[in-house]
Amino acid sequence: KEILEKHHDLFTLQWEGVVGNIRIPSQPEWEQLLTNCSAFLFYGMERFMSHILLNRLVAMNIPKCHLMILLDLVRSKQSYQRITNSGIHKSCLHIAVERPTETAVLLSLTGVRSIIANQWYTTLQENAERLEILSENLLSIGRTTGQTVHILQK
Repeated sequence: KEILEKHHDLFTLQWEGVVGNIRIPSQPEWEQLLTNCSAFLFYGMERFMSHILLNRLVAMNIPKCHLMILLDLVRSKQSYQRITNSGIHKSCLHIAVERPTETAVLLSLTGVRSIIANQWYTTLQENAERLEILSENLLSIGRTTGQTVHILQK
């Protein structure tokens, strides 16, 4: 919410989505947000792909999405329990497709042009710092995604 307020005058008037931890978006909401966005930000627990249906994602066409930022791979006791329970019904191949590299490949095949994503598990604090760096460099300063990722790597 702080980042939305900080960058309110620049771009956030056009932003739509689900903010907060009140509820998890439904599958139709995920699909609507993904297909109608020019940029998509996921800031949440566990793997992004664990929140949407794989068979629906691979059938989607998302060519309008120029940038997808996945600040995921944060684990809590509750999120781990949810993933463990949902993983019971998934095949080993399905679980493997939820890994970061495979997720990037699938999103690229659906039409997403550029993806910034975590490669390994992290903390909420580290993702908050990444989001601050990303929003400052992309929105306020106007750096390219490549320049911004280079700053994140430092």
